[in-house]
Amino acid sequence: MDKFEIGQPVPRTEDAKYLTGRGRFVDDIALPGECHGYVLRSPHAHAKIKSLDLSRARSAPGFLLVWTAKDCHKAGLGKLPYIYPLAPSWSLDRLHNPGRFSLAEDRVRYVGDGVVFIVAETLNQAKDAAELIDIDYHPLGSVVATVDATNPDSPRIWEDCPNNITFCHTVGDPEATETVFAKADHIVHERLVISRVSANPLEGRAIIADYDADEDFCTIFIAHQSAFGIRRQLAENIFKKPESKFRVIIEDVGGSFGVKGQFYPEYPLILAASKALGRPVRWICERSEAFLSDYHGRDNISEAELALDKDGKFLAIRVKTTANLGAYPSTMPTGPATSQVGGLAGVYMFAQAHVEITGVYTNTNPVSSYRGAGRPEASYVIERMVDTAARELAMDPAEIRRKNMISADALPYRTPFYWKFEDEEFGFFEYDCGDFVTVLDKALADADYEGFEERRTAAANDGKYRGIGIAYIIEMAASPGFEYTEIKIDASGQITLCAGTTDNGQGHQTMYTQLSCDFLGVTPDVVRIIESDTGLVKKGTGTSASRSTTMGGSAIFLAANKIIDKGKIIAAHLLGGTADDIVFEKGTFKLSSTNRLTTLAEVAKAANTPGQLPPGVEPGLCESGTHTSVSPNWPNGCHICEVEVEPETGKVRVVDYTVAEDVGTVVNPMLLTGQVKGGIMQGIGQVLMEEIVYDKDSGQLVSGSFMDYCMPRADDFVANVSVSHVPVPTKTNPLGVKGGGESGTIGALPCVMNAVIDALSPLGIRNIDMPATSEKVWAAIRAA
Repeated sequence: MDKFEIGQPVPRTEDAKYLTGRGRFVDDIALPGECHGYVLRSPHAHAKIKSLDLSRARSAPGFLLVWTAKDCHKAGLGKLPYIYPLAPSWSLDRLHNPGRFSLAEDRVRYVGDGVVFIVAETLNQAKDAAELIDIDYHPLGSVVATVDATNPDSPRIWEDCPNNITFCHTVGDPEATETVFAKADHIVHERLVISRVSANPLEGRAIIADYDADEDFCTIFIAHQSAFGIRRQLAENIFKKPESKFRVIIEDVGGSFGVKGQFYPEYPLILAASKALGRPVRWICERSEAFLSDYHGRDNISEAELALDKDGKFLAIRVKTTANLGAYPSTMPTGPATSQVGGLAGVYMFAQAHVEITGVYTNTNPVSSYRGAGRPEASYVIERMVDTAARELAMDPAEIRRKNMISADALPYRTPFYWKFEDEEFGFFEYDCGDFVTVLDKALADADYEGFEERRTAAANDGKYRGIGIAYIIEMAASPGFEYTEIKIDASGQITLCAGTTDNGQGHQTMYTQLSCDFLGVTPDVVRIIESDTGLVKKGTGTSASRSTTMGGSAIFLAANKIIDKGKIIAAHLLGGTADDIVFEKGTFKLSSTNRLTTLAEVAKAANTPGQLPPGVEPGLCESGTHTSVSPNWPNGCHICEVEVEPETGKVRVVDYTVAEDVGTVVNPMLLTGQVKGGIMQGIGQVLMEEIVYDKDSGQLVSGSFMDYCMPRADDFVANVSVSHVPVPTKTNPLGVKGGGESGTIGALPCVMNAVIDALSPLGIRNIDMPATSEKVWAAIRAA
């Protein structure tokens, strides 16, 4: 088998430039005459702005421009865009949306809320000018805790939003669910807290805008997840101009995890300032600023109940979730909370289910998508409840899962959360394919589940508590939409592939090269990948929701087939036959009735050479493919984790981690394994140490740096990680691929916490609020 075929563990082809310092991130770009933007942010969680005095700032060295909210209105900047989620029965009027502009006008609502925008010749001069701005604030009461948001005594973030409730959304049948619960033999209840976290990608958010007055055209360099998405939002929502007036270029991006897929207040300011000054303007988010201004993730509390019969069969589940949205709706404020709640059904059979989600405002950063975007939260609730049920009914955690799993022959299967979108073949929360029991058994075998009690005993003899956690997760990946690619082959046989997705470090160049080599039978040295440049790529959607291989890869498949079909016509002309007689295989066109053949490179040369084409055939060998889907796919898998807890310190150490998963067709197992391991580490970080903390009284951000926000380090990672695959290809796309980029995080949240609780269960401990820090675990042990 050739190295660059589907299924081969091809090493990343893009890494040489990064290892030799030749990556090109936004901060590496320097435009002639550029100047620097800086945002002066609120030091208060909630306050009225009584007055602003900008006079001293205007006389500061290097000063160029200073704007307040009123200046933004004069410049005609529109409100920040809001994207409503793909969720059943959702409509825009369900969300209280006050409309947010780039700068706060009369009132600030969280620490970090932008108040004044300054541009100067250098960044330090902009900061110095900001120091000269006098703002008179009148502090107001604040509320930062999710649990306190709806308290009638808590301050209102928005006067016209009673009890700070931004929306209420329900899914499922409450009456039918109540009927099932009334007849249940067992009801298990748990209160589950999912902490607020920050994505903290290696590279912060960044943007440079260069406005050309003669052409009324703006070129934008930005660290983002979608060149076409950000261009559309800037054109439609902010500047009310045609998209053709903007070119967005995304080169290298140092990680995102959802945070760079959003629209932020700084972006319109930078573009408008470039237009006002007639010079390029840049803004690079510093790490301390990121904690204050990046949208955060997660932050919700769920009251969950699971109904079972006397034999441990699941009957129904109902959940009430309070989701913290922060002080303003973000770009996709309700998406994580509402579009993924169907994942609460997991891979299990339920007669009924009902979920109620209440979104609330607080005086905190807005909340939006973070790796998994609602799927980790849903999986955490169901898989924690399954373990609690197993413990209360004295059943083995693996067996209670096997007893309730949807069997392979029952698929496709509609959960109680099923709903339809347009005329799709497969609906939402209708699982089209899978083999959950086989995947579970594979994970149990790989983890040596049968031998765990011996390892627990050995740990106990060493003075430690050892626990094992299981989580079987299923997620909705590759949300509906389209993706575009174009394949151009020049006269020399060089291939340029233009894709509408955006690489944030996942290895798109490797993946797209591998697919191109497989479909067209070429070697990787002739393939060039272009992504995320609206001046070079005709259209696209971007990268999110584990969609790039599914959507972008399928678009390549379609474009490559068009190349082959046209190539057969040209090859037939060159070889003396008909297109129906031509067979294409591994880069070669062969006339089936003879031994005559020609290569793709020779066909490309003929296509680009006058007089070499058959009559009626357009010159050139360039085709595009657009893959459109209204059906997601359903990657799933079993995670098994073992931890050891030191009783004297409460420190939790992950000692073993096993994953068996079904992501359909595996294009590159090496890249996939890297994605899974990285996701696991993010999940471990959230469960054991990461947390955004605000002071309850002042609303101040306490964890505003890596001195206080605990990021996992290399020595926190588990050395023994086993990842295996049990592929069941899906029919929702021509490659049979299911998204695999977020499964590690989705599985790790419930799996690791289940292991921690299992380790502590002999002490009677059944729950610890996330994160399970050493201090919390130590306190729980002492209390027990």
